[in-house]
Amino acid sequence: MRTLEEVQATLQIAKVKEEDLQPVTYCLSFGDNVSSGDYCLMELDDTLCKHIEAGKSLIIRGDKEEHAVLCSEERTYDLKIADTSNLLLFVPGCKTPDQLPDIPASPELIHAQIWGFSNCYWELRRQRPRIKKLKKLLMENPYDGPAVGMQEESPATKYTMDDLLERIQASREEIEAHLQNVHACEIDGFWRILDFDYEMKLLGHVTQLIDSESWSFSKVPLNVCLEELGSLEPKAMIEHCLNCYGRRYSNEDDQVMYALDEDKVCRATAQLLLQNAVKFNLSEFQEVWQQSVPEGMSARLDQLRGLALLDRSSKPETISLLRVEDLPEDTLERFNSLFSMREKWTQDDIEPYIRDLCGEKQTTGSLLTKHARSSVQNGIKVYNSRRPVSS
Repeated sequence: MRTLEEVQATLQIAKVKEEDLQPVTYCLSFGDNVSSGDYCLMELDDTLCKHIEAGKSLIIRGDKEEHAVLCSEERTYDLKIADTSNLLLFVPGCKTPDQLPDIPASPELIHAQIWGFSNCYWELRRQRPRIKKLKKLLMENPYDGPAVGMQEESPATKYTMDDLLERIQASREEIEAHLQNVHACEIDGFWRILDFDYEMKLLGHVTQLIDSESWSFSKVPLNVCLEELGSLEPKAMIEHCLNCYGRRYSNEDDQVMYALDEDKVCRATAQLLLQNAVKFNLSEFQEVWQQSVPEGMSARLDQLRGLALLDRSSKPETISLLRVEDLPEDTLERFNSLFSMREKWTQDDIEPYIRDLCGEKQTTGSLLTKHARSSVQNGIKVYNSRRPVSS
C-alpha cells in the first residue's frame, strides 16, 4: 500500500501541482477474489432514489420470452445495458469532497478497498406499461353471473392481484388503473372481467329501473337500486355496474347517489350493436343506436372515438367496430396494423388509435411526424405510412 510520500513523488513525476488538488487522497486496492460479475450497477433518477431511500422496493418483471422491465409502485421503466469506456469501481465508504466533514489543512491519505468493478450499467427509461396482456388473461375466464342451481362455475384459471403482479409488466398502480378501465372487479379474492353481454344486462336493469321510477340520470340512489334489483342480480354486481357507468357522490342527506355518464352508456350501447356486424350503414346505425340508448340520452359519433371507425368515402357511409385495445401495443406494429387497414388517415381519425402510444411530453403530432408522411388530398391533410406495410 502506498505511503503519502510515494503519492507526492508520483504527482511530481506527472507534473501535477499538489495545491491544484484536494488535500485528501484515496489510495485504492483490489480486495481478494474481486470479479466484474459480483455486482450490477443501475443508474437511478431522483424519483427512484427517493423511492429507495424511503425503504420501498423496485421489482424486475417479465416472462422468459419478454424483455425485462423495472417497476416501482407507480411507474414502469425499460431496462437497457449501457456500456462505458471508463471502468466503474464499487468502493464502499468512498466520499466525494462535499461529503467530507472537514477538509484537513495538510495532505491526508485514505486507503479504500475496491469490492467490485464493471464497464457497463443498467440504464432506465420511463416507458408505457405493457398492459394488454392483463385483459387477455382475464378473458380466459370472464364472469357471466353467479352459478344457477346445480350449475358449477367454469374451472378455468382465475387470478389474484399477486398473480397479476407476477405476470404483467406494469406497476401495481398502473395495473389497478387498467383493471378499472376494463371494468374488472374482485370476486372471492380473484380479479374477474365481466362478460360484456352480462355487463350490458346489468346496465339494462339499472336504466329500466331509472325509467320506471322517473329518476334523473344524475340522481340515482344506491340503496333503492340494491333493494329493487337485488333479487335479480348480486348486489355487489349492481353496485359495480353503477361504479363503471356513473359517478358516486353523497347528497345533502348523506345518501349515496350516482350520476350516470351519458357518454359511457351510449358508447357501451354502440359496442353492443357493432360487435355482431362487420360493417353497418352509418345512417341506419345512428337511427338504431339512438333508439337503443335510454330515453333522454343523446347518442353522438364523438362518443365512439377509439371504439368505432367511420368510412366517409364509401357509398353509403359505413361504421365498423375497431377498439384501440385490440391493436398491437408496440408502436411500429400499431402503425403497420392501422395502415394495413386503411392506406390514408386524417389526423382526427387516427388520433384516438395512437394517443395511448405517447410517452411523457410526447404528442400525437410528433408520433405522426416520425411514423407517417403527410399529404393533401381534396383539400384535407392525410397521413400514409413511411415504411412498407406488411400484411
